[in-house]
Amino acid sequence: MVGEEGAFVLGWDEVLTEEELSMTLKVLCMSEEEFKEYKEQDGWEDDSEEEENSTLSNEALSRLKTPCKKLLYDSVLLTLESYRSDLKAEQDLLNNKEAYEKLSRREQQALHVRYGQKRILHQLLELVR
Repeated sequence: MVGEEGAFVLGWDEVLTEEELSMTLKVLCMSEEEFKEYKEQDGWEDDSEEEENSTLSNEALSRLKTPCKKLLYDSVLLTLESYRSDLKAEQDLLNNKEAYEKLSRREQQALHVRYGQKRILHQLLELVR
C-alpha cells in the first residue's frame, strides 16, 4: 500500500500521496473483523470512487476520526525522534550567521531540507492534535 520506500509524501497544504495514506489509515484503523469482511468482499475495488472524491488537504486531515488522528500523531512523533536535533536547534543554526557560514554548501542545503521537513511534521502534529 505504501510503496517501495515505505513513506508518505506531505506538502504544506495537503498529502501528496493521499491515496496511499488514506488506504493505509483506513486499514490500520479497522478491527480484525472489519478487515476480514472488507477483504472478503473485495472492498479494495469498491472504494475507488469514494477515494477519488476525498482529498487529504490539511483541513481534511484535521477532520479525521480520532483513531486515525492518533495513529498519525504517534507516527509523526516517531519520525521526529529519528532526527538528531529538534526544530528549534535547526532554527537557531539558521539564525546564527557565523555558525551557518562555517557549514559546507552541502551541509547548508541539508539543514534547509531538514528544517523544512520538521516544520511540515510539526504542522501535521497541530492538525491531528
